[in-house]
Amino acid sequence: MSMPTPKPSLLGLDAYVGGRSKIKGVQNAIKLSSNESALGPSPAAQNAYSEAIERMALYPDGHSTLLRDAIAEVHDLDPSRIVCGNGSDDILSFLANAYLQPGDEAIYCEHGFSLYKLLIQAVGAVPVVASEVNFTANVDQILSRVTDKTRIVYLANPNNPTGTYLNGQEVARLQAKLPSHVILVLDGAYAEFVTVDDYDDGINLVTRCENVVVTRTFSKIYGLAFLRVGWGYCPPAIADVLNRLRPPFNVNGVAQVTAAAAIRDHAFTEAAVAHNETWLHWLNDEITKLGLDVTPSIGNFLLIHFGSEKGRTAQDADAFLVSKGLILRRLESYGIPNGLRLTVGREDDNRKVVATLREFVGA
Repeated sequence: MSMPTPKPSLLGLDAYVGGRSKIKGVQNAIKLSSNESALGPSPAAQNAYSEAIERMALYPDGHSTLLRDAIAEVHDLDPSRIVCGNGSDDILSFLANAYLQPGDEAIYCEHGFSLYKLLIQAVGAVPVVASEVNFTANVDQILSRVTDKTRIVYLANPNNPTGTYLNGQEVARLQAKLPSHVILVLDGAYAEFVTVDDYDDGINLVTRCENVVVTRTFSKIYGLAFLRVGWGYCPPAIADVLNRLRPPFNVNGVAQVTAAAAIRDHAFTEAAVAHNETWLHWLNDEITKLGLDVTPSIGNFLLIHFGSEKGRTAQDADAFLVSKGLILRRLESYGIPNGLRLTVGREDDNRKVVATLREFVGA
């Protein structure tokens, strides 16, 4: 008897594996593994959510007009070039489906977001890895991997899980040297946390180039991971293609109005940035004092490196932290088996992590 047969490219996929979210037998585990906002959603977003649920029987606006207008207002953008999605993952997936065919190639960096590889493989294209230097994307390494089959370059900037970044000058150099038919996708999931002066989120590149797309999310600084909202800013031709491809009503109505309220709450966003700036540096300094190596980060998380000595590995540290009710992110799937990623949390959580790590290393 014959059976339904999926596309061959799907059979070789390893499904995306998220981090641990619970600890068996622990009701109040402290989850610092998914880079969620330390402050959660703003009161304005929560109020908008409460009011929106009264309209749950109605279909949402299939064009996300209210949300696109809010994004355009805050970032001074053309709303017609904004495409909204069910998380920024949606936009990344649309791009792969629209611009990659079987046999095409797409590039991502050695320790980049693991979803890129899955999206590339799912459409039958070939994932190509560009090496990093000191856990940082490298323009020359990316360019060295470009061939006549390359169609997309995915670049997380800042990068998850390393927290490193390419400055604006390097991103512009990358775009200038890519063939004009290759799309440079700048995944800015953590852009709102960045305070360094030489960072560029890529919006200006999108404005003047036909082959650059910037993606952003409401899951991080805006504290709306539960609702799954993201967006992309695109050249007009790419926006047109993605809007033809995306399903109708792909962003639910509650998510649209809540996200619009969140992005307009400037004071709360500024408070989240200030909180992160304080505690990111504090965690970096305190963990370094314990003798552990930490990769400098401009996001809302840190990459902590552990050794290979028995009893002192990342796996050993993870087990010890879990025994104390703390969840960090294991990074084997990112090619960093000796690392754990720590999300910046609230003050008490941050202090508990440091105290627990101090106990682990015996400092």
